[in-house]
Amino acid sequence: MSTFKDNPYFQLFSKQKQNQYNIGNSTHSKRIKKLSTLQRAIEITYREQIKEALYKDLKRPLVESDLVAIYLVIKEIKHAKANLHRWLKNQKAKTDIVLLGTKSWVKYEPKGVCLIISPWNYPINLTFSPLVAAIAAGNTVIIKPSEISRHCSELMATIIKDLFEEGEVALVQGNADVAQHLLKLPFNHIFFTGSIAVGKIVMTAATKHLTSVTLELGGKSPVIIDEYVDIKLAVKTVAWLKHFNCGQTCIAPDYIFIQEKFLESFITHYKYYINEFYSTDALNSESYGRIINNKHFDRLKTYIDEAKALEAKFLIEGEVNDDERFIGPTVISDLKQESLLMQEEIFGPILPVKTYDKKEEIIHYLKDKDKPLALYVYSKSKSFINYIINNTRAGTTCINGNGIQFSNHHLPFGGSNSSGIGKAHGFYSFKAFSNERSVLKRYATGPITLLFPPYTNFKEKLARLTVKWF
Repeated sequence: MSTFKDNPYFQLFSKQKQNQYNIGNSTHSKRIKKLSTLQRAIEITYREQIKEALYKDLKRPLVESDLVAIYLVIKEIKHAKANLHRWLKNQKAKTDIVLLGTKSWVKYEPKGVCLIISPWNYPINLTFSPLVAAIAAGNTVIIKPSEISRHCSELMATIIKDLFEEGEVALVQGNADVAQHLLKLPFNHIFFTGSIAVGKIVMTAATKHLTSVTLELGGKSPVIIDEYVDIKLAVKTVAWLKHFNCGQTCIAPDYIFIQEKFLESFITHYKYYINEFYSTDALNSESYGRIINNKHFDRLKTYIDEAKALEAKFLIEGEVNDDERFIGPTVISDLKQESLLMQEEIFGPILPVKTYDKKEEIIHYLKDKDKPLALYVYSKSKSFINYIINNTRAGTTCINGNGIQFSNHHLPFGGSNSSGIGKAHGFYSFKAFSNERSVLKRYATGPITLLFPPYTNFKEKLARLTVKWF
């Protein structure tokens, strides 16, 4: 530990390291009490301030803040409180006959000192949800939220300081340099949510200490629409999630596959639902958010400008307003594969459309692409759905819906390879912050002692029988 003394966060880390066994040995009831305190703070004490901070950072509509920042975190807390007693129980394991005279179990113990690095697009939810699991599992935690969502980070710092001693949970604000300092410390687990590029930096840093990681990343999540489908339902749900939080959602539809003959109907209905959701003037709608900052706004404008230069077809061309960092709902077809919109995760309210004739064309396109965080299938045909699922790979899939799988805390959520490592939500988050410690206890002399040295002819025969029958 002496090599880290010049690290500005060494003292904080040391304090939590020294305190980890006190926290790790805390009872089930004490952990529930902490979760209840956090629940009360989010649901009651700081609720309006949370919604205000999200509005300042993202112009997040109040209903969206209630649904994601408040409801999903409270749901995570309630789920943990209801199941924690069962999660903390020793899990019995079977014992082979050759180990007669022993019993085995698995104990979920805390990993120790953990680091949570959260993103700017859902700063409240994606900070507090993993924190719930870390507390439930009995860890000490240092949190590094994104500096981009400044108002939310400042508010969360206030909440954490109000609720916890820094020897248990602490929040550190700052830019990428702060994150780099933290990543040099030998944490026992790192839970990171963000971009693929930064995820690689986090994983590289973690390897130096053999630190386990949970990486929630992203990628280009496709939507596949079959000819046998409720087109209105498909369009309505795609348009809803695509423009929720102004498209700045890791599981948002990134691009669409649809048959050419249904494209006109798709666009007609898309325009209808966009107008229904946000009126004909989305710029002045209280239900439509904004791009987080100028950097991301300029990035999206570059995508649009390149698409125009490459003569893509704008089926819906949204208004662009620099002063407001506003980009209206935009749908584009005939994009060249080398275009930025087809190569990069969009993370904004722009939806590319690809047409197909046969389902095999979809698989041919997807098979060489990175595994997405989410893949969506709309169809009434069971054979079509099974064909797509069996011939693709993705972190998570929703059939005839968009994004709602995220809200089921009984399902593991997370990516695969470039879209993430590890799973989260409910028990899966608790498991991510826990070490599955195997324990075997001998309570009587068993047959295994018959195979101890010295090795006689009898024991050689006994070993052969063991290999054959047991």
